[in-house]
Amino acid sequence: MLTTVALLLTALSQHPDSGPAYSGRERRLAVRVPRVDTSVTIDGVLAEPVWARAARLTGFSQYQPVDSRPAEEETEVRVWYGPTAIYFGIRAREAHGEVVRATRADRDNIGADDNVQILLDTYNDRRRAFLFGVNPFGVQQDGTRSDQFSAAGGAFHGGGGVGNINPLEGNVDLNPDYVFESRGRLVPGGYEVEIRVPFKSLRYQSGARQTWGINVLRRVKHSGYQDSWAPVVRASASFLGQSGALEELHDLHRGMVIELTPTGTTRYDGTPDSSGLNYRGRSELGLSARWGVTQNLSLDATVNPDFSQVEADVGQVTINERFALFFPEKRPFFLEGLELFDSPSQLIYTRRIVNPDAGVKLAGKVGALNVATLFAVDDVARSATGHRPLFGVARLRRDLGRNSTLGFVGTLREDGGDYSRLAGLDLRLVHSRLYFVQVQAVQSWTQTGTLRVHSPLYQVMWDRTGRNWGFNYSITAIAPDFQAAAGFVNRTGIVVASLFNRLTAYGRRGALIETASTFLQFRRTWDYARFAADSAIEGSEGAQSSATLRGGWSLGANLARDFFSFDPARYTAYTVETRAGPSLDTVAFTVPGRVSNLFNASVSVTTPTYRQFTASANAGYGAVAIFDEPSEGRQWRAGGQVDWRPTQQVRVAFQYTRVTISRASDASRFSTETIPRLKVEYQATRAMFFRFIGQYSARERDALAAAAGPILVDGSRSSASVTNDLRADWLFSYRPSPGTLIYFGYGASLTEPDAFSFSARGLRRTSDGLFGKVSYFFRL
Repeated sequence: MLTTVALLLTALSQHPDSGPAYSGRERRLAVRVPRVDTSVTIDGVLAEPVWARAARLTGFSQYQPVDSRPAEEETEVRVWYGPTAIYFGIRAREAHGEVVRATRADRDNIGADDNVQILLDTYNDRRRAFLFGVNPFGVQQDGTRSDQFSAAGGAFHGGGGVGNINPLEGNVDLNPDYVFESRGRLVPGGYEVEIRVPFKSLRYQSGARQTWGINVLRRVKHSGYQDSWAPVVRASASFLGQSGALEELHDLHRGMVIELTPTGTTRYDGTPDSSGLNYRGRSELGLSARWGVTQNLSLDATVNPDFSQVEADVGQVTINERFALFFPEKRPFFLEGLELFDSPSQLIYTRRIVNPDAGVKLAGKVGALNVATLFAVDDVARSATGHRPLFGVARLRRDLGRNSTLGFVGTLREDGGDYSRLAGLDLRLVHSRLYFVQVQAVQSWTQTGTLRVHSPLYQVMWDRTGRNWGFNYSITAIAPDFQAAAGFVNRTGIVVASLFNRLTAYGRRGALIETASTFLQFRRTWDYARFAADSAIEGSEGAQSSATLRGGWSLGANLARDFFSFDPARYTAYTVETRAGPSLDTVAFTVPGRVSNLFNASVSVTTPTYRQFTASANAGYGAVAIFDEPSEGRQWRAGGQVDWRPTQQVRVAFQYTRVTISRASDASRFSTETIPRLKVEYQATRAMFFRFIGQYSARERDALAAAAGPILVDGSRSSASVTNDLRADWLFSYRPSPGTLIYFGYGASLTEPDAFSFSARGLRRTSDGLFGKVSYFFRL
């Protein structure tokens, strides 16, 4: 190590810094980046002479937990570009000893490590940016960041309301993978990383001379601090709008971009029958292609793609849930350019396309107009008419002024003579620096058989993102027959008004409490058809508080009051069984009108990111509505997660969730749900890892009952249900670069009569399977 440092110091003395310094704290944010017709070896050593000529980004400021303060750790980022790529050299100093967190992690899995993110806004529209992140070893993290809307595979983050507890995260999507090079190393007093981003991996403007937006973020895990080169502040409706700029970029040679990724998959799946497990195998070939039509527009196509997931969705609590649960998009074809499909109200949700035979996508930006279109033909098994469903999605968004937008969204799903179509407009106006107004109007048209309906969706939102005070006020109206077959709208026939206010206080430097926030919530839901005539059918109000403590601890507490009205139409099939002497009889089921004053409370705590572990825990208790009976209940909820990193190559994550609901009338148990999940990963090399995931779901629900006796549904007693399911997945992965990979895996689903007994006689396989996948990425 001493020899390496000595060689580096010698090289630096031979090539003293001559590039200009741009201090973020001094607001020197307009960066002239030198163009040098050369290349360097990406090895994590900034010893080549060109690095001395690079522009130097210095003077970082703290953003989390308290903004507008000088960063405690020194960071310098050097940047220059050549004909085909842009280069970054990171020098992150650490003044508190050997406290840098760094592991040999898999791609995108560096959240527990110290890391640096480079945000490149290649269109300079201050609305979205490419994200290139690295940990101290150069392990990569990449994706996109947007200030607005909800992603086609993600969720909305508002500025002033509860979605903005951690504003630095914004709407970040780490699912896309881009081809770039990075290497890093630990050095005395910190770490250094070298990065090369080819222009072929970017979409950018078509002009001969360009200006790109830029910001650099650094996360220091031992303190929990997050620093920013541009001195961004909380008191702004746009995070990216506060970025700096790389000016006068010219002679960027991207060349023709043609990418081909042939894929081969094979799998053998078994299910039990009378002779045991019956295995069926199949092998398939597929091809995905991408053509950079221009440097700002790309066309993607795929035939017979492999859309299997190599990691199961994390288990969610489903008992006592009334509506469908959301799961994020994970499939590669849909992830490229996904941020361009962002829309309010989650009108585009690509997981509705289940198993397509083919698809084509055009995405990019032409002038001030963002363009994203997608067409796919789904598998015939997903059809209700025996045809292959056709999906079409179009999202257009035009930039207005500095941060405002006007957008159009259109989707369709055609299944034989049946269809579901929608079209809508949305407007987002940023004003007075702290505020934005968002307005949306959508109409859907649906035909099923001979039945045709059309219905609207409307939304108005006003948001303030202030440093000490913020709010998010919105009202959304969704008609009963509104359908979004290519979106995720899991409840219709309602009008919802939400009001959130945030109050935040900041401690002085070195104080025990660094930040403390309180969110005041008020929410009401009305029946759409009787919005003006009746009172709300459900609602809540409450206060949620959170605090960040010195050293990286986080605490949270919540107190709320809810009320719910039960819809009589849901319980028309219900009767109650009664006994009159030796005989049984039934009487009408009386639906309670409303359960009110359902008070509930919860607390949470998260530890700092220690070198070897991080942990969090939460617990809550309160009154709830039991929707299946319907009645009032009492719910206990507890959960936690422990992430253990015993070495730089081994990672263990354990999650636990338990929910218990009892009846308020007699304290009898209505349901319990327990979901533990264990993930163990061994990173053999930067490109190769082994992983095991085990998840157990133990669910138990009592038979439905009323005070007068058992509840009958369509004349039959509802029975108690018990399921104890175990899912185990093993995976070997070799992925030297995005698109080039080898997967081999085995997964098994098992069940048993007694929860967590794990006895050889009790466990029974319900299905299992082997799979393999090979693909290779060609860039021409």
